[in-house]
Amino acid sequence: MFPNPRDRRMPNRPSDGTRINEDIHISPIRLVKEDGEAIIIETSKALQMAKDAGLDLVEVSPNAKPPVCRIINYGKYKFEQLKKAKAAKAKQHVVKLKEIKMHPKTAENDYQYRIKQAGEFLQDGMKVKLIMQFRGREMAHMDYGKRLMERAKEDLAPFDDLEMDSRVEGNTMLSIYGPKRGAGKKQDQAPKPVTEPKAAGEA
Repeated sequence: MFPNPRDRRMPNRPSDGTRINEDIHISPIRLVKEDGEAIIIETSKALQMAKDAGLDLVEVSPNAKPPVCRIINYGKYKFEQLKKAKAAKAKQHVVKLKEIKMHPKTAENDYQYRIKQAGEFLQDGMKVKLIMQFRGREMAHMDYGKRLMERAKEDLAPFDDLEMDSRVEGNTMLSIYGPKRGAGKKQDQAPKPVTEPKAAGEA
């Protein structure tokens, strides 16, 4: 003799913390029906209604008094919840960090190109990590690199909020710039570089 489907124990899925079916012990509950009408009903009766419909009794608002439940397909409900969570995550603004590298003997045209590139990144809402690399004997003339980093700070000032001023880490000196709050693409050109004579030995 086959068991009556009405008498079967309905599956519970407590792994995500949602109480469904026999895991709902509080009674009575507020049951929101398919047409939106809400009724106060004994949990056992609502559970039997869900069994009769071949669906699940799902607690959707556990903190309400009494708890709010719906008779729905739990698998479909969970899928919709995950879809909403992914959509919300996609809307979150993630600030990208771009790295721009130079060295003390960076040529003027290369410097101008890197500053223009940094300005564009900042205007697009990205952060910029400006890295000054010292190679070999250049470590003995770190003041050249520091002077170039100071020049870059002045050139980028219209486009950024300085988050970390120049600091030395091993054979590099770095600064981090964040996009200026409220800044948009209002200027089409990179900041005009300050006029400063190049140090001896610079290319």
